[in-house]
Amino acid sequence: MTHERKPEWILKNISRQSNVEDASRIISSHSLNTVCKSAHCPNLNECWNKKTATFMLLGETCIRNCRFCAVDHGPILSPDPTEGDRIASAVKELGMKFIVLTSVTRDDLPDGGALHWKSVIDDIKNVLAYVKIEALVPDFAGNKIAWNIILSSKMDIFSHNLETVRELYPLVRPKADYDRSLNFLRFASQIRKVKTGIMLGLGESDLQIKKVISDAREAGASFLTLGQYLRPSRNHLPVARYLRPEEFDFWREYAIELGFEDVQSAPLVRSSYYAERNIVRI
Repeated sequence: MTHERKPEWILKNISRQSNVEDASRIISSHSLNTVCKSAHCPNLNECWNKKTATFMLLGETCIRNCRFCAVDHGPILSPDPTEGDRIASAVKELGMKFIVLTSVTRDDLPDGGALHWKSVIDDIKNVLAYVKIEALVPDFAGNKIAWNIILSSKMDIFSHNLETVRELYPLVRPKADYDRSLNFLRFASQIRKVKTGIMLGLGESDLQIKKVISDAREAGASFLTLGQYLRPSRNHLPVARYLRPEEFDFWREYAIELGFEDVQSAPLVRSSYYAERNIVRI
């Protein structure tokens, strides 16, 4: 995270607690990756202390280079067939009842990693049937065969982030496509409850925010997260603006009026923040 001056509502108590130490030890002992660490999430201590985490599949390095993302880019590894079993062991040891899975983007794989995703989810469910799983997936380069594979898994909630407004995609997500992601949400909503997330503060206008929220709802998303973009390093896009908490309250109400079932909207909200709330709605 950069040392640029941040408003007081962004600052957060980062004192460590016993469950955080335990979670870190157990996750490390099973050689697992989490987006909590890789993406420099400001809520890591809070989430790990309450025994929730977001496990990151398919390695620690991403083949794409989105200009907002703190995940590393570099040499990539072959999918590890033991990953699902290792996550299941860690989840059982941690006493978790709800987890989020995400992954780096793997355009190098013919199916984008969809078969590995399905294997991991099903391996966890086969051992821990009571554990609820949210799958926060990449776009699989628009491969509908891959979309069908991941949607046939035993996930409980499907999640795919739009991340930003259409107009900023060339700058923020040059290898992604706004309409492709909308189509994925629309495709998935025919089968699963759908969730998406958007970052604010990258230079979008209010009209553009209204449009992306409306597009997400029209594509069938039931759950939405809205959070402040924070610059991971000086190599990433600068923050264009810090939105005040009351602005996030406004956008939450706007989204609820459009028909979203649940909206998490605050400066430090991230895709997986309080994700377990949505389980009671499916």
